[in-house]
Amino acid sequence: MKFGGTSVADLSKIRNVAKRVKQEADAGNQVSVFVSAMAGTTDQLVGWVEEISPLHDAREYDTVVSAGEQITAGLLALTLQDLGVPARSWLGWQIPVRTNQVHSAARIEEIGTEEVVKRMEDGVVCIMAGFQGISEDNRITTLGRGGTDTSAVALAAALGADRCDIYTDVEGVYTADPRIVPGARKLEKVTYEEMLEMASLGAKVLQTRSVAMAMNHKVRVQVLSSFTNKPGTMVVDEDEIVEKQVVSGIAYAKNEAKVTLVGVKNTPGIASDIFLLLADGNINVDMIIQNETEDGRKTDLTFTVVANDIDKAKDILAGAQNIDFDTVLTDINVVKISVIGVGMRSHAGVAATMFKTLADKGINIQVISTSEIKISVLIEAEYTELAVRALHTAYGLDAA
Repeated sequence: MKFGGTSVADLSKIRNVAKRVKQEADAGNQVSVFVSAMAGTTDQLVGWVEEISPLHDAREYDTVVSAGEQITAGLLALTLQDLGVPARSWLGWQIPVRTNQVHSAARIEEIGTEEVVKRMEDGVVCIMAGFQGISEDNRITTLGRGGTDTSAVALAAALGADRCDIYTDVEGVYTADPRIVPGARKLEKVTYEEMLEMASLGAKVLQTRSVAMAMNHKVRVQVLSSFTNKPGTMVVDEDEIVEKQVVSGIAYAKNEAKVTLVGVKNTPGIASDIFLLLADGNINVDMIIQNETEDGRKTDLTFTVVANDIDKAKDILAGAQNIDFDTVLTDINVVKISVIGVGMRSHAGVAATMFKTLADKGINIQVISTSEIKISVLIEAEYTELAVRALHTAYGLDAA
């Protein structure tokens, strides 16, 4: 079981979590629990670090920001003990969660399970501090954004657990953002691949790292709410889903920016030079489109980057000595809309439906990218809600 920051935001919510954990233990299940810091705690700790030392030592940063999970783990263990449930807390180094030495964005290399298994077999509920581990040189590390989800899935894989339940503030995975689409439906099951696409394309339910780990180790993950008793959404292997939807969901990502290099000299290797330059600046490029002039001597190259990287990308391109182009145009008022579904593999016309639906609403498509189970388009940001609702209806996803 994993509980996020909103699920353990205060003492009353921690008591609520303890009752849920007790239910599982009373049912005879062997339970381990990963917890995040109480909502807002990590941001406060990060703020303190940045205020006291803007150019801080990353190792000490991890020592400070990992403290929030330690507090929650101890409080939850105490609450369970008061309810008569044998429980103890574990920090990352005690389990141990062994990671590489990339502080603030460490990756898990190995999880020790011997002592945890022994305690669970004795009926003890093991409360783990998520988000943290220990490096080879015995320093505390943190796993970066979504680290507690990743910790939980990793332990579930190491233990061969029947299931990993991720408790959050939503009731599951929906066909679209319910705040935009009132008729969005909660999915009973979704495949790892679909969830991975949804997570990377704007859905905030799970982080991509945890989904990728679940897929690699075939860990069944359930996403459900800490605040209701309704069943959630199971994230499972494709073989577990008998009747596959052509389209499972519509996602959108607002943190996109469009860059167009106008009048690029059309010579072999020019695209490689441009994207290697951006890669060296740690700028991730997503959607790409290229248009040649009639005589073929020049081309316009359009691509998208994360909106926060737009100024950095412009500076890198402006300082490029070996790239010949006329000008750089940028646009941050764009959004990426994606249609996702494993059923696309065996159904024709998915793209045509998407393009016709947007055309009928007078929405112009600027860039297109596809994968085996996804079609993404870039459109003007002001049309986000209209596009998502129209596509949700067009693919028959609206609740009856």
